[in-house]
Amino acid sequence: MKILDWYILKRYVGTFVTMLLLFIPIGITVNLAEKIDKILANEVPFIEVAIYYLNFTVYFANLLFPLFLFLSVIWFTSKLANNTEVIAFLSSGVSFWRFLRPYMIGATLVCFGAFVLGAYLAPKANKGYNEFIYEYLKSQQKKNKAQKTKDVYRQIAENDYIYVSSFSTKTKTGRDFTWEHFEDNIMTYKISASKIKYNPKDTTYTLFTYKKRTVGVDADILETRAKVDTTFAFDIDDLTPVEYIAETLATPELREFIKKEELRGSSYISRYKVTLQKRYSLPVAAYILTIIAVAVSAMKRRGGMGANLAFGIMLAFIFIFFDKVFGTLAEQSDFPPFIAVWFPNFLFAILAVYLLRNAKR
Repeated sequence: MKILDWYILKRYVGTFVTMLLLFIPIGITVNLAEKIDKILANEVPFIEVAIYYLNFTVYFANLLFPLFLFLSVIWFTSKLANNTEVIAFLSSGVSFWRFLRPYMIGATLVCFGAFVLGAYLAPKANKGYNEFIYEYLKSQQKKNKAQKTKDVYRQIAENDYIYVSSFSTKTKTGRDFTWEHFEDNIMTYKISASKIKYNPKDTTYTLFTYKKRTVGVDADILETRAKVDTTFAFDIDDLTPVEYIAETLATPELREFIKKEELRGSSYISRYKVTLQKRYSLPVAAYILTIIAVAVSAMKRRGGMGANLAFGIMLAFIFIFFDKVFGTLAEQSDFPPFIAVWFPNFLFAILAVYLLRNAKR
């Protein structure tokens, strides 16, 4: 790697890290100012608050790293242009594509780190972040509402379906439980109970007012008991996962979780798929935004760095707008999650090609 590559690469990485170190404390300060009243009112231990903001740092950096990267590239490339360094590079016989190479090397390093962060480290941080909010910052009324789930109907195996009219994640009990088993699309038996309770110590279930109807050729067989302790091949927590669970799973675990939830007919399946696709799309977005940032700021123009930053911030917010709109559309409708997540990248890739062609001229 030559002097030019090292010079730009050090600026690329150094400015990006500086941008993170500048904005993360600001994010922590704003978040703390918003939540300090509830933290003090609930007498949250200091160590819990410290761990929460450690998790918040990872969460915040992972969420906004494409924006920070974009602004940092515009910042230091505009300085190069204003100091006529870019003109000196190109006048020495270096092609624009050759000038762009260290930017792509830097984007590769940052994107690899971002992919590892999003796939393995951020999920652990998200789990602690969301659990802290749920435990200390939510009102009791919202907790009770979140802990109660109505009309849970799931396919737990190829031929088995269960239903509960209501379920409490706090007490791990459900009302009006039924289990239906089918063979060749014909029901062979049905288990019902007025209440089902999960026992975490021995992973068993207690059924109250138990009834089992076995469908026969000539007549059905009915078995009734007041109370039955039994085991089932499912975990109560798997049947009613919290909405943010996809954010807390590493990528391999998330893939397996999505497969199970598709079989069970989860109503949150689109949300889970959006989360998975974003872990791949955000690193790619960093490449696209790097090219746009270089194309916008590599040439010296009237207005200097301020004009470049203003234009860059406008593009960044447009990108975030499209990302949020299409992500929400996929979560709330039948719109394909893959198209929703990757469409902003596709749109801005076209913009990147257009701006790059103009910059080369």
